[in-house]
Amino acid sequence: MTSSTESPAGAIRLPSSRWDAFVWRHVANLWPCIRRTGGRVTHLSADFTRMTVRLPLGWRTRNVVGTIFGGAMFASTDPMYMLMLHKILGDAYVVWDKGCVARFKRPAKTTLFAEFHVSPARLDEIVAAVKSRGEADFMWTIQYKDSAGVVHAEFDKTLYVADKSFYKHKLGARAAAQAAPAA
Repeated sequence: MTSSTESPAGAIRLPSSRWDAFVWRHVANLWPCIRRTGGRVTHLSADFTRMTVRLPLGWRTRNVVGTIFGGAMFASTDPMYMLMLHKILGDAYVVWDKGCVARFKRPAKTTLFAEFHVSPARLDEIVAAVKSRGEADFMWTIQYKDSAGVVHAEFDKTLYVADKSFYKHKLGARAAAQAAPAA
């Protein structure tokens, strides 16, 4: 059975089932769009606010010059914040990946690690912004580091979060505008 805990501002209820996190972590690792990157989710907290992804240098991730392919780095981080926020915020919200800026700092010849964290303050910021505007964009910076803490790549991920009813109304208005005959 899944239980939940309230966020500090009481805005949302965080999932808190270790079993649910265990299942999600293993499903993510088997999901073809993640599995084929070579990356693996090695940790997912019970409340879905923390995640670690491990990306080893191997046959799936090695590029022609013998370092980790930048595309594998990007792809193995791509859906993580969206999946975490979708699980944390629940069905009352819509969450989409909107964009990413990649900065490759140095070639990676060893295993890399990326840490994902959604803080209670950030959750409260998201809920407050969406409550006041109906929708908002949020940016997170993800760093791929080696075991010594050296940064090899950074990704600035932009996510779109909206209230589901606001989003449905927005899509309906857009469809109506497209269907209207041109004057």
